[in-house]
Amino acid sequence: METLDLHGSTFIFFTLSLCIPSLSIATDTITPTQPLAVNQTLISSRQVFELGFFNSTNNNLYLGIWYRQVHPRTIVWVANRDAPINSPFGELKIAENGSLNLVDRSGSGSETVIWSSGTEKSTAAAGVDTVAQLLDSGNFVLRRENDENNYIWQSFDYPMDTLLPGMKLGLRRTTGMEWRLKSWRSDTDPGSGEYTFGINVTGFPEFLIRSNDDSIAYRSGPWNGIMFSGTPEKEGGTLINFEFHNSSDEIYFSFETVNASVYSRYLVTYSRELQRLTWTAAAGDWSLYWKGPWDRCDNYGECGPYGVCDKSGSPICRCMSGFGPRSGSKGCVRSSELGCGSDGFLELKNVKLPDGTTAGFIDERMNLSRCGEVCKKNCSCTGYANMYIVDGGSGCAIWFVDLMDIRQYAESESGGRDLYVRVAASDLGMFSLYLDLNERIRVHVRVDMENVEMRDNSGGDGGVCGGGSCGGHKDVGQFVGSGRGKSSTTENSKKGNHVVKIVAIAIGLQERTEGETKMDELELPLFNFTTLAIATNNFSDANELGQGGFGYVYKGTLPEGEVVAVKRLSRVSDQGIEELKNEVGLIAKLQHRNLVRLLGCCIEVEEKLLIYEYMENKSLNMFLFEKEKSIQLDWQLRLDIINGIARGLLYLHQDSRFKIIHRDLKASNILLDKKMNPKISDFGMARIFGSDQTEAKTKKVVGTYGYMSPEYAMDGKFSTKSDVFSFGVLVLEIVSGKKNTGSSYTSSELNLLGHTWMLWKEGKALELVDESVHANFLEDEALRCVQIGLLCVQEQAKERPSMSEVVLMLNSETAKLPQPKYPGFFIGKRHSETESSSKHDDSVTTNEVTITMVYAR
Repeated sequence: METLDLHGSTFIFFTLSLCIPSLSIATDTITPTQPLAVNQTLISSRQVFELGFFNSTNNNLYLGIWYRQVHPRTIVWVANRDAPINSPFGELKIAENGSLNLVDRSGSGSETVIWSSGTEKSTAAAGVDTVAQLLDSGNFVLRRENDENNYIWQSFDYPMDTLLPGMKLGLRRTTGMEWRLKSWRSDTDPGSGEYTFGINVTGFPEFLIRSNDDSIAYRSGPWNGIMFSGTPEKEGGTLINFEFHNSSDEIYFSFETVNASVYSRYLVTYSRELQRLTWTAAAGDWSLYWKGPWDRCDNYGECGPYGVCDKSGSPICRCMSGFGPRSGSKGCVRSSELGCGSDGFLELKNVKLPDGTTAGFIDERMNLSRCGEVCKKNCSCTGYANMYIVDGGSGCAIWFVDLMDIRQYAESESGGRDLYVRVAASDLGMFSLYLDLNERIRVHVRVDMENVEMRDNSGGDGGVCGGGSCGGHKDVGQFVGSGRGKSSTTENSKKGNHVVKIVAIAIGLQERTEGETKMDELELPLFNFTTLAIATNNFSDANELGQGGFGYVYKGTLPEGEVVAVKRLSRVSDQGIEELKNEVGLIAKLQHRNLVRLLGCCIEVEEKLLIYEYMENKSLNMFLFEKEKSIQLDWQLRLDIINGIARGLLYLHQDSRFKIIHRDLKASNILLDKKMNPKISDFGMARIFGSDQTEAKTKKVVGTYGYMSPEYAMDGKFSTKSDVFSFGVLVLEIVSGKKNTGSSYTSSELNLLGHTWMLWKEGKALELVDESVHANFLEDEALRCVQIGLLCVQEQAKERPSMSEVVLMLNSETAKLPQPKYPGFFIGKRHSETESSSKHDDSVTTNEVTITMVYAR
């Protein structure tokens, strides 16, 4: 008599295998000439798993895998679960076609194939043998004899009721292969049972237990970017690492154990439970870490449609506001009919989101405010929510059916999300309307039906425009009343007309004055967000041109066919609002062939977008610092780019209506059109100077390390000369094809400026020229560019030339250039040297420190 623990429950039965002694083969592999008999087993190399034959209570014979060190025996995989062998004469062999076959040899001189991997050996003609190996992961693999890394077939692709570390649960979209668990029929019968466990691959991803009729018995709640949100007790702690992967090829969940001495497995039982069990040698037994359903609220649809299950409540089920109990069955129904445009949204905080299989719209990039707008406009939308909790919340899920299987979590419980449910305006005590001012700025207004008062929305009242979609922006006038009266809409609208004045402030476009709204003198087209979403294919990854500190840039095609670049400012960026003000306020008024042209903007609730002319060749850094592309930058083109940047910067400093300091001049902010003409972009950090102003100071240093002048990085002082410093760094990068920071140099200096300075002093400046240029350059031009670059990056701002002087130096072969002095931001030890204006010792100066107060972009 043998005691077996097949998947967590111990039972006793008689086995035929006791009549035939079980012998372990001294290997983990079978070959075409060495099959596995019924009295033999394979053992993985570190003796973690064992593969062999076992009997059930009705003496049926099965081929399975179990833990070698765990007693009583725990079966984790069965080959022929629905096709048992009814005799003791089983054998596992590799057939002539290279497939794994489980055969019954009880017939007189014949054998019957009971189970097969179904794999044909494509290399049979080449004489390459196929072998089958049991790995320490518990994976039984079929492979070529001389190839240990590629599997023809593997048991991990055909899970039973158990998920082991390294196994996948999900879907391979390219082939349609789905990995999911299937319960046993009973504790003693490994045949296919009633329940499956897997990941929902439609709607948003979540764990699901389904019965054979495809009805849901249990669901976890959606993946929230960190964990499956409906399972707050399922955090792995320090023993388990979880992985969730979602791409165009595959979507799957997997896990790994940190400690090899701890065994962990997922199990779906015949009694409709999902369990995670752990085993340690010290404990000598399986411990239940968690299970699902965990409590009554985990039962699918416990409280019916629009019902909320709260395990701490009495009764456990309640109807949300705006709904009442359904007559004759569980669940809730609406108290009032919806009015579409006048509807509002009820916010439910920290809840398990409704059934994800019924979510009718999913967008992983859309923010919450835009999600609310989409739902608000569609009269069939019943609710919406963020998908992920990372980055302050992202992604959009929208439902168009009755909301099912919602549960309330306590404040101390993690994993819940905020859900916005559509309800009739009368059930919120307010109505919403949209107004247009000059058909240019959309304004959202909420008026209470009893008491109306004007309130500035700078405090973020939660927003009417779709349950928070206003987002608490100062640019939106919002009117909120405290009462919940039932007076007629007409009467209270009149009352509101006497009290309310609508003030709409579109950032940088309108200025608030006493008692009126005054448009700034700025003729800049305002684009509709929907138009831009369509133009960029809903801001798809395929249309993404690049990413900066304030958001993403996308390629878009307007309805008229014009191709544009759309910069979508991130709503979580603290600096994004300031950048928009600068972009709109500065670049819209600037016109120069070496400045990127701003075509318009879009301001809708939390969305802030800027529309630029499209630059076919993207940014300079993509050519300059990539070997494959740098060869396209011949010497003449590099000179033209340097000259173009210089002319654009001269325009900003001297020839435009305003004296403008860019403050973030760098290779990635130099864009190239289809003819490779350079254009300065990104004026988010720019500042306007008065006509007589020469310098300013800021407490908040922003910019990019490696391009900032020392006086700006250390003291916050900026001027035209700090832009000149950045231009000098750019010149040396264009000549050398190397970055100022992060590149390796032959000298002991730590950056390009130091390396260039050492070569200049040693008379080897031509060694700086990019190898991709080869000998196709004029030495005099190269030396002149290096010298100009060093003049621009001198430590003392007053020693640097102005941009008008730089342009003259670049375009005059006869102009005599002064000798450069010690560069700023030369990270390294300065040696004593005599210069015309001052003398330095070899001590470390203040500019030879690491600057940490930098806001990288």
